[in-house]
Amino acid sequence: MLMATVEAGDVASPLPVPTGLSVTEFSALLAAVYEGPMEPVPWGHALEMLRAQLGASYVSFILRSPASDRRGLAVHASAHGTSLEAEASYNSYYYAIDPFINLPTERAVTVDEALGAGNWCRSEIFRQFLQPLGIRYLLGADIRTEDGVECRLRICRQHDTQDFSEADKTTCAAILPHLKRAIRLHSRLDVVESERSLYAGAIDRMLVGMVILDAAGAVLKRNAEAEEILAENDGIRLNGNSFEIAYAHESRKFQYLLRRAQLGHHGSEPALAEAMSITRPSGRGKLGVLIRTIPLSEWSEENRHRPACAVFIRDPERKSRASYEVVRKLFDLTPAETALALVLADGMTLDEAAEALGTSKNTARAHLRAIFSKTGVTRQATLVRMLLSSVVTLG
Repeated sequence: MLMATVEAGDVASPLPVPTGLSVTEFSALLAAVYEGPMEPVPWGHALEMLRAQLGASYVSFILRSPASDRRGLAVHASAHGTSLEAEASYNSYYYAIDPFINLPTERAVTVDEALGAGNWCRSEIFRQFLQPLGIRYLLGADIRTEDGVECRLRICRQHDTQDFSEADKTTCAAILPHLKRAIRLHSRLDVVESERSLYAGAIDRMLVGMVILDAAGAVLKRNAEAEEILAENDGIRLNGNSFEIAYAHESRKFQYLLRRAQLGHHGSEPALAEAMSITRPSGRGKLGVLIRTIPLSEWSEENRHRPACAVFIRDPERKSRASYEVVRKLFDLTPAETALALVLADGMTLDEAAEALGTSKNTARAHLRAIFSKTGVTRQATLVRMLLSSVVTLG
């Protein structure tokens, strides 16, 4: 019998457990599978547990198969950690001659079953790549999700051991449906993280400082722009997890708006957005501040560390980080015209721009006329507004 059934008095239905694993061991393995997407090295712990359980030398989980136009990506469990020196050789050459691929979906099979022992031992990848590493036996499974994700699980044993048994195959097969679900979670988390990075990068390029707080007012995250503005301690700063505003009347207003935003986090009303300006003791232009509620979704769980509100801070005197190449390509400008457009976007007058660029005023005027012609505007103020409202700040 390959599967053992364990029943507990409090369990409504029997829990199938592979032979050789206790309920506790199998539960721990499944927990590691589902924790895998959140690990720094995805599934590193689960693969190591599986390696120990099956007495394997290596367990490899190929998240992205190598191809001629891309490198592969795999996580490994071995006595040497989660990376293997031989991976580079496989990614650069041996993947192309690997016959142990395209396995039946979500079934565990040995390489001898799939190819035949003789064919496998005569194969080039075995003789040149695996045999020098002491590897003889392989157990594999391919996982394909409805989202189009394809992953490969490969488990290896040394030549001086024995081939994988039916019980070993059953143990591997028992976790495959769970691993498939965890892969889907990992894929969705990866998409969300990609989108988050994109949006966060756009906020940074637009010179907007952002501080995210939980319902208790603790700072969860802040971007680089916010770090720079707050470090200046000019009108606003962070003291631990608390904002401090330089002037008392503005501080009272800020704290009131912040409390309203935090309370709105628990309500069903549309997101609250409140704005105010903050005076800087240095005499520089006032900071613009927007406080916005981050409402709970319909199915949000109770989590005191969930984002509740965001504080956006904009310094009107910070210089634009518009990309030189984006400006040049967007408006088909020459290098000299691009340089002039960028300093004008930073608020300089034409005379100041000429001095900063080390050119004559007449040359600067000639470049400005060319810029006007190419952008279709006739006033410097309109040009600056066009530059700052275009995609150049996102480049």
